[in-house]
Amino acid sequence: MSPLPYGMSAGDLPDAHWHKSPVSSPQGNCVELAALPGEQIAMRNSRHPDGPVLIFTKAQVKGLIEAMKHGSFDHLLIRPHAGGPPRPDPPDG
Repeated sequence: MSPLPYGMSAGDLPDAHWHKSPVSSPQGNCVELAALPGEQIAMRNSRHPDGPVLIFTKAQVKGLIEAMKHGSFDHLLIRPHAGGPPRPDPPDG
């Protein structure tokens, strides 16, 4: 199967079974993932279920998850605090 294009509509994937983390925010600030044929995984914004999707290989998603587990992106969660050290963003829930 040829790779699917980035930005295609989630509505163009009617057979996709979307999954969201059980610890997702009740406000809907989540991403959802769906396994696709051909070793691909789709990712969409849960607030826009028919909006655009990003398509990744399973290897790319595995690399992202491993990097997250190792804290490679933790610095992106830190916001500057006037008059003091950086502090983490508050939780959504």
